[in-house]
Amino acid sequence: MSKPRYLTLRYLLFFALVAAILAACSPEPVATPEPTAEATADDETVFGMILVGPRDDHGWSEAHHSGGEYVEANVPGTEMVVLENLNPDARPDTTVETAVSDMVEEGADLIFITSDDFAADTLVAAENHPDTRFVHTTGDHVLEGEAPSNLTNYMPRMFYGKMIAGCAAALATDTGRIGYVGPLINDETRRLANAAYLGARHCYETFQEQDPDDLQFTVEWIGFWFHIPGVTTDPTEVTNQMFDDGADVVISGIDTTEALQVTAERAAAGETVWAVPYDYEAACDEAPDICLGVPYFNWGPGYVEFVQNVRQGDWESEWEWVEPDWDNFNDPDSSPIGYEKGPGLTDEQSARLDTFIGNLADGTVRLFQGPLRYQDGSVYLEDGEVATDEQIWYMPQLLEGMEGLSE
Repeated sequence: MSKPRYLTLRYLLFFALVAAILAACSPEPVATPEPTAEATADDETVFGMILVGPRDDHGWSEAHHSGGEYVEANVPGTEMVVLENLNPDARPDTTVETAVSDMVEEGADLIFITSDDFAADTLVAAENHPDTRFVHTTGDHVLEGEAPSNLTNYMPRMFYGKMIAGCAAALATDTGRIGYVGPLINDETRRLANAAYLGARHCYETFQEQDPDDLQFTVEWIGFWFHIPGVTTDPTEVTNQMFDDGADVVISGIDTTEALQVTAERAAAGETVWAVPYDYEAACDEAPDICLGVPYFNWGPGYVEFVQNVRQGDWESEWEWVEPDWDNFNDPDSSPIGYEKGPGLTDEQSARLDTFIGNLADGTVRLFQGPLRYQDGSVYLEDGEVATDEQIWYMPQLLEGMEGLSE
């Protein structure tokens, strides 16, 4: 039998009343933000990536290439155009200008030029292509007042990562001898070698309870960012020589992983030796057992911001020397540098390294603070003086106590 119509109406009224009460008592729903102009699939942005080395070098160039892939994965409608191996050995007839012109022809609105070695050529390319935006890593065109409005300089403050690398080396050394394999010599490479030395001295004294003046820290430069046969010194030979001379930890400052490979070979032969590679988060994967960790670049979040700025028309020519995200030091979505600990660290060493990182983060430890002198004995920082950004950026010599050439 069908229900009387008035009962059906009563049920409908009842359910409508309940629904109204529930709606009134429920919290306001969180609105899903509309996609911004820079993140919609309707937009298209081609961006170029000029690499000094191969995209799979497990170092500097691969870190940049990974940053470009991060952009493609996180910003709809983006496409990366890549030129790798722009160096005198692999592409003697290719210049930055020809590479840029080709990318502009392919529709690139933004080009990342990823080596300090390209500084002068980047400036020329930016002037020749005023409608294209350029990000040069590293460089100081803007700081020096030389940059046109379409050129920005961008670099994370990797000296913190190198301080951590130096600390890890000091925690692991039994001989008190640390080797540093450097690329070519300039302000950037001296800055990073000096930072590693300061981190090593601090942790050798603080955690090993040894006299930091007894620490031997030797820098050997190979002559370029990576090995070019017949042009540079072979980093394999340099690393072997460091171990032969008594070092038991080697820190790499070059773009590739020869120091890590040599260390793994010598460890397999029975030596107690350790290494700290550079640049790329997964570098330790090549030889995890002897790896004390790697200070690495995380270019993706910064590169996303540049792409968004181009799309929104918010571009500014700036010199950006950016801090890590100290609250989330290894966050892939926020921190431009990190330190991936290696399996070679003991639990005690790992805990001490965490303490050191925390002290850097809260300012308890300031290593670019006087008294500090350069190798030639001249004053770098007076007692208690804290270095300015420019005093750290422009580093004309290695520091007193370090062994190796300053120029």
